[in-house]
Amino acid sequence: MDLSEFQSLATAIRTEVGQVVQGQEELIDNLLIALFARGHCLIEGAPGTAKTLVARCLSQVVDLEFGRVQFTPDLMPSDVLGVNLFSFETNEFRLTKGPVFTDILLADEINRAPPKTQSALLQAMNEREVTIDGTHYPLGQDFFIVATQNPIEQHGTYPLPEAQLDRFLFKLLVDFPDRQTEIDILTHHSTLPLGADSGRTALKQVLSRAKLHEGHDLVASIRLDATILTYIVDLVRATRGDGDIQHGASTRAADALAGAVRAKAALDGRDYAIPDDVQALFAPALRHRIVLGPMAEIDGRTSDDVLATILNRTDAPR
Repeated sequence: MDLSEFQSLATAIRTEVGQVVQGQEELIDNLLIALFARGHCLIEGAPGTAKTLVARCLSQVVDLEFGRVQFTPDLMPSDVLGVNLFSFETNEFRLTKGPVFTDILLADEINRAPPKTQSALLQAMNEREVTIDGTHYPLGQDFFIVATQNPIEQHGTYPLPEAQLDRFLFKLLVDFPDRQTEIDILTHHSTLPLGADSGRTALKQVLSRAKLHEGHDLVASIRLDATILTYIVDLVRATRGDGDIQHGASTRAADALAGAVRAKAALDGRDYAIPDDVQALFAPALRHRIVLGPMAEIDGRTSDDVLATILNRTDAPR
């Protein structure tokens, strides 16, 4: 696969998903970056902002198996991973696989479940395998989690542990669409038969599993100059010594950002990365990996505000 074919496939995906999801172009682009960079995504936004819809539509246009878990306060880890049940026919235990055994897993409203259940995904996200009763089960190289969460200020939510947040490539923030887009959404929905769900619109599958793997290989071949790698490391290290940050980003964050930068460069039609790629993805890749200090919170500063300050004071390569 060359860059031209890669861009054509990405455009076809955007077009298909755009038939259903309107006003979320940046969200779709970042999901594509995560898909080709082989990183998981956490999408945060108020209910009714198409978080679940966009994940479902992405699964329709890619030749991958899709599974969904609706996280609730009473959900148990075995409801996600599966459980060994005794079969009286064979006199042995047999694994009943949970929804995690798929390619694209939609973990819907993940922060509605308590930390014990959230943590059931830790091994799956990091190693792409799960362990049940001492036996390891691989999930496949294409395993990809899209998790949605409601803002933590909402009633009935549990914050995700830092170790799990660090396993997400991106945390993407979804806001309400602008006025005209909202009118367009309602106009489109009003043309559907009564009771129909726009999320069930049949979308054309445009990306085969083989082409996805070719896309992975292409992204891995994108050139990261030593100056770009140094720039990424300097930005990540700056989060560890910043007075507004209590806990800075990890080395895994730097590695994840480098992979995402490669994918963005390929989607832009370049076989090399530039500082603009790093700057565009710095906040999505790190906003969930830092913990603000008390003074920053008292001053009302957000993670994005602090990261923007670091970005502005760190010299970019020329």
